[in-house]
Amino acid sequence: MIKSELVQKLADKNPHLYQRDVEAIVNAILEEIVGALCRGDRVELRGFGAFSVKNRPARTGRNPRTGEAVSVSEKYVPFFKTGKEMRLRLNGGDE
Repeated sequence: MIKSELVQKLADKNPHLYQRDVEAIVNAILEEIVGALCRGDRVELRGFGAFSVKNRPARTGRNPRTGEAVSVSEKYVPFFKTGKEMRLRLNGGDE
């Protein structure tokens, strides 16, 4: 599902809201999540999961074509861990 499909589904389930309002709400939520991650905060949505940022330290990598050593700089990457409720629903309640 892409963002426009999410907006459409939410607008269909809430006919009292205009689609542009639903789109603004979805954009605001996503912007807040991104802003919190940029500040180094963790975002937890109970039953859904948690977003956090992980640090990948600098390392020496290899060019797969030539085998030559390449330095890879330090970077921060987003990380998502699913919540227990989502895992249970995805696995049919097996946990």
